Amino acid sequence: MSNEAAITIIGLVILALVVVGIVLFVRQKQRQRHLRETFGPEYNRAVEDAGSRRRAEQELADRERRHDELDLKELAPEIRARYAKEWTAVQEQFVDSPEAAVGEADRLVTVVMAERGYPTDDYQQRLDHLSVEHARTLDHYRSARTINERRRSHEATTEDLRQAMVHYRALFADLLGSPQTAGGGTGDGHADNRQDR
Repeated sequence: MSNEAAITIIGLVILALVVVGIVLFVRQKQRQRHLRETFGPEYNRAVEDAGSRRRAEQELADRERRHDELDLKELAPEIRARYAKEWTAVQEQFVDSPEAAVGEADRLVTVVMAERGYPTDDYQQRLDHLSVEHARTLDHYRSARTINERRRSHEATTEDLRQAMVHYRALFADLLGSPQTAGGGTGDGHADNRQDR
């Protein structure tokens, strides 16, 4: 084999390695962009929790895979209307019994999750499954659950309980998938449900 042939072969091997490297880099960036778009702020939380971008991205991809295995369904309009009516009753209950209303809001959100087809046995599993389609309201759910835990031990103030209602409503409206629920008032003057908090 001549020197020219050897140099040509080496050049082609190097070129092939560069092309493979570029393809892998582009795929990694596309995957990262997809995960960032899908999971929003949950992406950064996962990276922080995992301590490694690679491990976090693998975990998020696993969440997507497990989520795809669920038999999720949209709610029929009459079912959405029934749950919206139940939510209104929970908000009205807040006036006289804020602690009970927050407990009921937690229960109602869990019932709607189950109705949509999400497993509801394990809190962490709920977070993982919800993070795929409801990442933008997941922090609301975490905050509401934290306040709800304090409520159970009677350590939550009325303002805390009001905030829990705001947080539960954000996820509730997202799960319901109904714009009427997302923008309505509380009807009670106390549990302000603006989602921009």
